[in-house]
Amino acid sequence: MSVLKEFREFAMRGNVIDLAVGVVIGGAFGTIVKSLVDDVIMPPIGLLIGNVDFANLFFVLKEGAKAAPYASVAAAKEAGAVTLNIGLFINALVSFTIIAFAIFMLIKTLNKLQRPAPAAPAEVTTKECGYCLSSIPLKATRCPHCTSQLN
Repeated sequence: MSVLKEFREFAMRGNVIDLAVGVVIGGAFGTIVKSLVDDVIMPPIGLLIGNVDFANLFFVLKEGAKAAPYASVAAAKEAGAVTLNIGLFINALVSFTIIAFAIFMLIKTLNKLQRPAPAAPAEVTTKECGYCLSSIPLKATRCPHCTSQLN
């Protein structure tokens, strides 16, 4: 029974719940970025470089039961061909770059919003003369301003 109690306390900690929320939001964000890359960014780039669909940019390493050419990666896989899917890798690379940049910007913003830690109090190196109220070194035994003997 003690293990279950410890697990419940662990699972209900704020950090674990925050982590779970972060994972769920991160998954949703990844889906949005994937759609952005696949559906918005890569089609115009493919159009600019000669009407290339990056999702179907692949090389056949070994033909399948049905002979090449294959119209898409899905058709090649259906035929049992072994393919090198360069276009899918490029899409994943662009997605990763966008996600990494977004996380970088988020962390940078959060770091700016955090208040700087209060500075440690400076070490006391001076004291005040009890007679003339001048600032003098801490180890002084006589005031250089009024020449009074200090205790």
